[in-house]
Amino acid sequence: MASPRAPRLLPRLRLPVAYQVLFSQPRFRRLLPALAASDLGDGMSVVAVPWLAILVAPPGRSGLFVGAAVAAYALPGAAGALLFGRWLRRRPARRLLAVDGWLRAVLLGCVPLAWATGALHPAVYVGLLAGSSLLHAWGSAGKYALLAQILPPEQRLAANSLVSASATAAVIVGPAVAGFLTTAVSPAWIIGLDAVTFAVLAVQVGRLGDAADATGAAQADVPLGTGQQAAGMRVLRGQPELLGILVVTWFFNFLYGPVEVALPLHVTKDLHADASLLGVYWALFGVGAVLGSVAVGALRRLPLWPVMLGIVAGWGLTLVPFGLDAPASVTVACFALGGVIYGPFTAMSFTLFQERTPQALLTTVLAVRGAALLTASPGGTALGGPLTAALGPRSVLAVSGVTTVALAVVAAAGMVIGERRRTRSRPVREARPERSESEKRRTPGPT
Repeated sequence: MASPRAPRLLPRLRLPVAYQVLFSQPRFRRLLPALAASDLGDGMSVVAVPWLAILVAPPGRSGLFVGAAVAAYALPGAAGALLFGRWLRRRPARRLLAVDGWLRAVLLGCVPLAWATGALHPAVYVGLLAGSSLLHAWGSAGKYALLAQILPPEQRLAANSLVSASATAAVIVGPAVAGFLTTAVSPAWIIGLDAVTFAVLAVQVGRLGDAADATGAAQADVPLGTGQQAAGMRVLRGQPELLGILVVTWFFNFLYGPVEVALPLHVTKDLHADASLLGVYWALFGVGAVLGSVAVGALRRLPLWPVMLGIVAGWGLTLVPFGLDAPASVTVACFALGGVIYGPFTAMSFTLFQERTPQALLTTVLAVRGAALLTASPGGTALGGPLTAALGPRSVLAVSGVTTVALAVVAAAGMVIGERRRTRSRPVREARPERSESEKRRTPGPT
């Protein structure tokens, strides 16, 4: 006689339907771990790049050199998006992602080698970092264009949400891992580990096969109209909805920049606390962002534009309590809620671009998008310094929040006005009486 089956003590964990369907795609299952590895490598470099810059900086110039190193690791991607568009905009998305991965793997891999041989002079270090990021805007564009090629439209929001959650989680985990490793090894070797993660990504992208290239090539062979043949901003100007979301995203990121300056000063000057409280703010924000992104990705259909404007307004509202002299427990909870609200924005923005852009032009438009946004947050951060000195940290956080809410209101009003104008511009067709069958036979075509 068979023994009775033991009762299950814990319920079986089941993924939401959207993610169950997504993970049934074999190419996405192979791609996601490699993307997560490269995200983790970039997260570790947040600590390793400036720390190594301090070690190799000329005497008395460490502050200037750290700024140059951090900028070199990110900003050349904007120049690359503009300089190489003529040659790269027709390349398959898979190859763009692989080329960017190999370039970063090789040049970042030279950093620990130069360190070990004593050849890592300041100019060499900045040059290697700048060269490694030169094609990163195209690599990022290729990543999301590749997702659009290998997945049907109804699965893209879930995929974008997981990819966005991976990048956010790496910002939490990566610096902590790098901080632990720097107690045992030089930060140059951590940058070398970052290079390995990009090599893994490039190899895995190459293993996807030619199916994605074939899909992109087939769609690129579709005849394009004269307006669609233009690259970058000309395409965006022809699509007011995409240009509008790019403008909103730029100002959203710009208004976020002062928060990165004001929050540490709020902790030290207003709350008279140490760095551990600042770590709590950012850790809970990051966890909230991951949860928010994953939760939205589990939903099947969303009205993207209204939800995105709601995210902008919601994030702004979570900053207002800072200006009301609320206790730290309240502002910590608001900042965590802000992470939940803020988290899905990037995934939804990319989904909107994937849906509204012709497939053959998607990498070009996404590269221009990435290049434009590279200037937003650094510009806001630069403005945050003098603003905080003039108004104080608490006021800057509140002003950032109120202005962000105003941005959402203005964008919503613009969307409504634009829709009304488009409705009025449509020609009103006059009703015509239905012709009899005899008239249709006598008249072969429309009069």
